Amino acid sequence: MVWGCFSDTSMGPFIIVGTMDRYLYENILENTIRPWEKANLGRSWVFQQVMSPIDFDVAVWISWNGQKLERRLKGVRASNANQKFAQLEAAWKSIPMTVVQTLLDSMPHRCQAVIDAKGYSTKY
Repeated sequence: MVWGCFSDTSMGPFIIVGTMDRYLYENILENTIRPWEKANLGRSWVFQQVMSPIDFDVAVWISWNGQKLERRLKGVRASNANQKFAQLEAAWKSIPMTVVQTLLDSMPHRCQAVIDAKGYSTKY
């Protein structure tokens, strides 16, 4: 499993996590996200976890971009897992911020659609 994050100003860390449990998740938040957010985001930021119907849109976007990353790397050989991870990480960091900004700009409409649907599926 890979895990990554982003903000409206930059692509954040992208790491291989193996099987996720609560201890690994807490470790990622404490030892990867906190240092990154302190260095890059300052004091005014919101942590949003992909768990609710609203967040599902973000998960779909990440999944869609994951497929784009896989296509971008199709045919690119790696001699080992570390090299493949490095390729994925480079592709993750190369996602244009205009793509991220488009997602973020759409969130108020997506949130309202989930509210209107009373938490059920939306066209997003």
